[in-house]
Amino acid sequence: MEPRQVFLSGGTGYVGRALVSKLVERGHHVRVLARAGSEHKVPNRAEVVPGNPLDAATFSSAVSAADTFVQLTGVAHPAPWKEEAFRAIDLVSLSASAAVAKSAGVSHFVYVSVAQPAPVMKAYIRVRQECEAILKTTDLTTTILRPWYVLGPGHRWPAALAPVYSLLEAIPATREGALRLGLVTLDQMVKALLWAVENPPNQPRILDVPAIRAISA
Repeated sequence: MEPRQVFLSGGTGYVGRALVSKLVERGHHVRVLARAGSEHKVPNRAEVVPGNPLDAATFSSAVSAADTFVQLTGVAHPAPWKEEAFRAIDLVSLSASAAVAKSAGVSHFVYVSVAQPAPVMKAYIRVRQECEAILKTTDLTTTILRPWYVLGPGHRWPAALAPVYSLLEAIPATREGALRLGLVTLDQMVKALLWAVENPPNQPRILDVPAIRAISA
């Protein structure tokens, strides 16, 4: 396995910290963008890059063409009433990261979006679709992951729905939707992200819930 240079926006969050630890463990050179006061959240052996994920000028000089750029910045605990926050944080940070990555000519851009379409969380999905559309305009080689809900510490309540998902997946008429909007664990998500970083594509690709599960199987 070839060690890679990885730059993360959102590397101090729920998924980010777990991913950074695994990347470092695998021997990759990892740099994590961190706001002032958040430096202590960056896992050991990863390099801290001071900056603001909403302001491209604060981190543009830290990104190079050799980097794999991983974009994880977003509103914690998304909810239907948080559209204003999604636009102020998720959309603005992706726009900043995409602009920096395009200018630097990064080799691979990894973005965590959301499963779609879905009957709920329409504001969240709408903003993530806008983010995906922005990436398409950059001509970057991208991997877009589309989980629905990532189960893990502090994020376990949907686990009670597992029997319902099993039933819906067994019924032909509802199988496709149940699989596309299925639950994944934090471990599965991190394994899929790690695989994406270590196996860059030659053209843009999308990893949906079944693909995320298959990678970690």
